Amino acid sequence: MPIEDINQLITELEKQNELKRVKTEVDPDLEIAEILRRTMYANGPAVLFENVKNYDMPVLGNAFGSMKRLEIGLEMSDFTEIGQRIVDMTKMDIPSGFLNKIKKLPELSKMTEAFPKPENNGPVTEITSSNASFSEIPILKSWPDDAGRFITLGLVATKHPETNVRNLGVFRMQIIDDTHALMHWQRHKRGAHHGEISKDRGENIPAAIIIGGDPATIFASIAPVPEGLDKYLFAGITRKKGIKTVKCKTIDLEVPANAEIVLEGYVDPNDMRDEGPFGDHTGYYTPVEPYPTFTLTGIMRRKNPTYVTTVVGKPILEDAYVGKVIEQSFLPLIRMFHPEVVNFSMPAAGWFQGFAIISIKKKYPGQAKKVMMGLWGMGQLSLTKIFVVVDEDINVHDINDVIWAITTRADPARDTVIINNTPTDTLDPASPLVNLGSKMGIDATQKTKEEGYNREIQKPVKSDDKTKSIVDSKWLSYGL
Repeated sequence: MPIEDINQLITELEKQNELKRVKTEVDPDLEIAEILRRTMYANGPAVLFENVKNYDMPVLGNAFGSMKRLEIGLEMSDFTEIGQRIVDMTKMDIPSGFLNKIKKLPELSKMTEAFPKPENNGPVTEITSSNASFSEIPILKSWPDDAGRFITLGLVATKHPETNVRNLGVFRMQIIDDTHALMHWQRHKRGAHHGEISKDRGENIPAAIIIGGDPATIFASIAPVPEGLDKYLFAGITRKKGIKTVKCKTIDLEVPANAEIVLEGYVDPNDMRDEGPFGDHTGYYTPVEPYPTFTLTGIMRRKNPTYVTTVVGKPILEDAYVGKVIEQSFLPLIRMFHPEVVNFSMPAAGWFQGFAIISIKKKYPGQAKKVMMGLWGMGQLSLTKIFVVVDEDINVHDINDVIWAITTRADPARDTVIINNTPTDTLDPASPLVNLGSKMGIDATQKTKEEGYNREIQKPVKSDDKTKSIVDSKWLSYGL
């Protein structure tokens, strides 16, 4: 059975020695963040702070800061399963009389199991109030020059104003006062798109900030799912069981019933205020920019909730591991559109949007550039700054192997592609303009005569199988 909520996750992590409890009093103003960063950089455990200064609410951090903890939370070790389930669903032949026959068809029945399940109430509805305040929650200040306290792992729920397709996104939120915060949704993100549609209609957009929940829903909120796919359904696909939802009390949105806290309100796209600076996952403070204002209208929460948070900074921190799961889970989707792709990696040091490596089974000249162009046209991959394409014999997860391929199979003048005036990640500290910069592609595959390589292709050095077998059989006798 999938893990249903944060309490169950804490129990499972503790059973497997993946969580430590801190009983010493800690301050949410800088101290907790410093503890978490040191723990993350040391590949340490999840941390539950039970004695938070001025609050009676515990704080959980680094809950997803290792591949093992993600395997525990998502109950799988091969994360490509997630993307493969979506691919399999796209290949299903839907018969006539679909609704009548659905229970007779195993694959379609599995799909219906993934849909969200509306409930009248749930753990998050134990306490509800329209007199809510951000001051009730131990929201952290992470870095000394941050503009204030920021919610960093709030799952922001909105729905498309025209299609009603639901979205979850993780956008940082700077607290302004007891009932106002700034919504840092970047223009390329789906939440911001929903906000723009509402602005064109002269309306505010309802939004709910979800703290905690089951691990699959938290993962779904971060994952860049295909356009039009409901994030609640994606969470169900991930966990192979639909999530339970409840209605908010002050706005027209559904939220996970097993959340710890839900902050209800709306975003006014016309109320723009300066947001930042904030120490971000690039390792730099992002500068001050205007973002729309969120107004808090109500709260739903458990009687004894846990505040779930994360801290970011120069890689490698907790977000790196979630990024690796995203990388693996979306490989089947990439292959669906680009069958020649063998493997895919977005190294954490490149903060994921900065750098990606793709290996391909090359069949024809120019194929590496074809893959680059195709991936730059796929959703959030459009923001990736640098692509390196290598042959299938190169391990994309071994940066030394990749560097060897670049230096032995790429000629800078022939194999480097530069594209100017393209969309960039809002947080990119190097782009000449916010949201606009350039791309670089490096074709590090073996070149052919058709691609201008007129030399004899040099043969890679490899041991022969006979000698390897002899050495294998005698290895223990060498005493090495």
